[in-house]
Amino acid sequence: MKLGLRRGTVALEPHNSEWERTAMQTIAKLRELLPDVIIDAQHIGSTAIKGISAKPIIDIVIGVADFDDILSHNDILGKNGFIFREQDIPSQYLYVCGDNEVRTHHIHAVICGSAEWNNYINMRDYLNCHKADAQAYSELKQNLAQQYPNNRIKYTDMKSSFINDILIKAQKWRKEKNRQTKI
Repeated sequence: MKLGLRRGTVALEPHNSEWERTAMQTIAKLRELLPDVIIDAQHIGSTAIKGISAKPIIDIVIGVADFDDILSHNDILGKNGFIFREQDIPSQYLYVCGDNEVRTHHIHAVICGSAEWNNYINMRDYLNCHKADAQAYSELKQNLAQQYPNNRIKYTDMKSSFINDILIKAQKWRKEKNRQTKI
């Protein structure tokens, strides 16, 4: 299994079932290091969506009650290969695994139950249940990877409109699913 990608580049791999096993091992390690900090941890991103192409970087979201709880553990995380990268976007902190050139994991720390948490989980679950949308996302990613193999920022920016549309669908889907389970 190929895992990792040079920073700033874009290359996609066909879905690999080993990504799930690797994600679960990483989550177990994080739970071991942060037993009183992590409320929940989930494998997210394209490597968690069956049947689509993905950058071979494992994305994990960890839900915490308070950012100070995790930030106070940066030293122990760093000693165990989880490198603190500060806030990559508002309302979350990023940790990475790998070396200066190749990244293998992105760990997104967010407040458990927040909009950021829900977006990660809803998008993953929605795309795993809606194969046509998942395939459309995979095709978009493949086209953009061909256009921007050395410009991950542009690649990411060009996906944002599609992702926003999926997030709206996913939120409606989750609400309906939750409503049906209460009946």
